[in-house]
Amino acid sequence: MTDTTGDDRRFPPALADLARAPVDYADGKGIDFEPYEEFCPAEETTAWVRDWTGNPDADGSALRIFGQDGSGGLAALWRARPGRPLTEQPVVFLGSEGECGVVAGDLSDFLWLLADGIGPWEAVVLDEDTPEGALPDLAALHATTPRREPRTIKAEARGEFPDFPSFVGDLRL
Repeated sequence: MTDTTGDDRRFPPALADLARAPVDYADGKGIDFEPYEEFCPAEETTAWVRDWTGNPDADGSALRIFGQDGSGGLAALWRARPGRPLTEQPVVFLGSEGECGVVAGDLSDFLWLLADGIGPWEAVVLDEDTPEGALPDLAALHATTPRREPRTIKAEARGEFPDFPSFVGDLRL
């Protein structure tokens, strides 16, 4: 079930700090992620979801887009946990080539992935983890969950939210 009630668009402090942090692409060996300074506006999110799905009636209200990769794929918080704060919602990725998947079970686990050099695109598209290490201070400051192996974080999130591909599929024509 996706909670789409309300319109909480207050940017969490962890995302505000991420927007100010240097995310190093390192000529393709780093993290391919450009964080935003605020959530994408609701109208823009819905327009993007409609373009991405090809469905003129698709609704983007369950997503809070907070960044993108170099090709235009988007990272978002997916409001899948009714009544829970945005920081406790899963992080998802919708790629420019149709890729989609759950990145992490919540914002805290996403920060730990970043600390290990894994961005949204890398978490969904790459099969193997090749952590180089990045942004550990940000994760240490804001994470509310313990640091775990990236593979564990991704597996737990996908296990808890196996219906994300169905959610995306339902948005398509």
